[in-house]
Amino acid sequence: MNDLTIHCPPEPPGAIAPERLAALVGSRLCHDIVSPLGAIGNGLELLQLSGAWPGIDASPEMQLIAESVEAARARVRWFRVAFGHAAPGQRLSMAELAALFADVEKGGRIRLRLEAEGDLPRPEARMILLALMCLETAMPWGGSVLVCRGASGWRLVAECSCTKPDPALWSWLDVAPGRERPEAGASEVHFPLLAGFARAAGRPLAWELDGTGGEIAF
Repeated sequence: MNDLTIHCPPEPPGAIAPERLAALVGSRLCHDIVSPLGAIGNGLELLQLSGAWPGIDASPEMQLIAESVEAARARVRWFRVAFGHAAPGQRLSMAELAALFADVEKGGRIRLRLEAEGDLPRPEARMILLALMCLETAMPWGGSVLVCRGASGWRLVAECSCTKPDPALWSWLDVAPGRERPEAGASEVHFPLLAGFARAAGRPLAWELDGTGGEIAF
């Protein structure tokens, strides 16, 4: 070799895994965004209570702003769990998970039903939300999803009138090592993230998709 040989050092010890780094970035973004959204919501409430502009709370402009702020806050709450950091000891109650489901139902075409009791580890809740986003991608015209917990783990069963299959994109959830997969776009990042988090947690994924629904289990 000559002096122009490029030396690529091995990955340094203690390097952060890509999935964990993405989760830390997600947590930071959600943390920084939720405060100004809360301040906007509080400002709207003060305007409605001030009395300086009678009838402003019933105006279509104010209702549009209020609905948009609440939708943004709901999305941030969802993203905080789906994309944010989840420590192994953190847990989420079923009431909190049901509230996240209710947020999604308000602004989308997907109806969700939760059949489980107790609480669950935060990393499992993250995988559930990412799996729901995968099913939502396959049901752009709407549908319903049952989320249930059994003895062997979680099952998400979707039903709809018509799906939009994308086998190449769904191949991210396959366990075959070394398989070439398409690069996911920003609106599809939940597929590789779900695969990465499941692999890190040692939770194999199983999935199927047909013309009228699908299922993801782990």
